[in-house]
Amino acid sequence: MPARVRGGSLAPAKPRPKASSSSRNAPARGGARGAAQGKLHGAYGRMPARWALGVTAVVMAFGVGLILFTGDRLHQASHALGESVAGQLAGAGFRLQALHVEGASAMAQADIVRASGLYRDAPILGLDLDQVRGRVEQVGWVKSARVVRLLPDTLVIAVTQRPTVAVWQNRGRLHVVDDHGVIIPEADPTRFADLPLVVGEGANTSAAAILEELRRYPRVTGRMEALVRVDDRRWDIRMKDGGLIALPAVDEGSALVQLDQLDQTRRILDLGFSRIDLRDPELVAVRRRDVAPPGQMMATAGA
Repeated sequence: MPARVRGGSLAPAKPRPKASSSSRNAPARGGARGAAQGKLHGAYGRMPARWALGVTAVVMAFGVGLILFTGDRLHQASHALGESVAGQLAGAGFRLQALHVEGASAMAQADIVRASGLYRDAPILGLDLDQVRGRVEQVGWVKSARVVRLLPDTLVIAVTQRPTVAVWQNRGRLHVVDDHGVIIPEADPTRFADLPLVVGEGANTSAAAILEELRRYPRVTGRMEALVRVDDRRWDIRMKDGGLIALPAVDEGSALVQLDQLDQTRRILDLGFSRIDLRDPELVAVRRRDVAPPGQMMATAGA
């Protein structure tokens, strides 16, 4: 049965070579301690378990020392030696049985496990942790990752996950983006209906700052349908009732304070204006919904 993790499972173990008839007929050792020593005896004759680990450490240290003194000439030999030692210890029980993913949401975990390329029963000492980390950091959810080996049989992948800040609409396509505007390809926008919608070129990279300002004004955000980036310079707030609030290119915070004061004193958000223009700090221009467009004749009484 595959080892379970939150949000996914390790891939099945790779097929192992068939055991020889002498191996199949070898008697089992009794007791937990006897079983552990029996595994190590299979790799190192009848050497006690702690001695076997000590010999392994000495051999590996000797190999590292040779490389330091001889340069890269023994690289291939040392690589083969490392694989041999890892394989022998795998026979002694040092195989991957459990994978723990920390710091990731339920949605991200399956993508992380899949990208790790790990499979059950792999020799745990033969795993290149830098390569595993590199593969995990290719996942869009992941900002950074750390991989830790817990002997004899566990691997921990601890990630810093990108925060989901907004859904970005651009050129007819929707993307979930983080606080720096980076697209998270694995995130399905239809599953993030609670995130604010930002629209237009440059909206993804500028969204975090304006959304931080807007968090102070729940009456505005509660009525907001989308934030539209205009010429990658400033924002329009489109409201659910069809109205629009035009913010200035500079000092959006002061304009929002002014809007909040007007709402507290005159309930301006409840009056159904089609447009509230806050671009001029000295003047707030508003347009009522019943005002006819320029050039259109107004209806008169008795007409």
